[in-house]
Amino acid sequence: MKNKNSTKRETVDPATYRYYIRLNAADNTRFLTLMERTGMTNKSKFIVKRIFSEPFRVLKIDKSAHDYYSRLTNIFAQFRSIGVNYNQVVKVLNANFSENKARVLLFKLEKETIQLIKLSQQIINLTQDFENKYMNHDSEN
Repeated sequence: MKNKNSTKRETVDPATYRYYIRLNAADNTRFLTLMERTGMTNKSKFIVKRIFSEPFRVLKIDKSAHDYYSRLTNIFAQFRSIGVNYNQVVKVLNANFSENKARVLLFKLEKETIQLIKLSQQIINLTQDFENKYMNHDSEN
């Protein structure tokens, strides 16, 4: 007789066969590394998928690429804030200084802006080099 209060779900084809394996330290490390790459947390399901060649995904997280892009994002945010500050400075110069004085100060600001443009071009070139060198090796795997 079945218990009416039971919350256990009955499966159509329950997995009742159990197998045990033993691994040495090196094989266990390799096993855990492979399992970690797939993102799976259930060892039994991982083993079954490996044995029966069911497809599973492998996630490769490149820490250096992640760090590079997070820093690049920070640099981009700083460039945006510089742009906002640039607009504010130009408004203040035009409102509070004579035309000649504003022109001299704007010329200095323009020189610094040229340096920022050169820096941004270097960042773009470094990013393209980084992507070509490290990010486009997916076709090799």
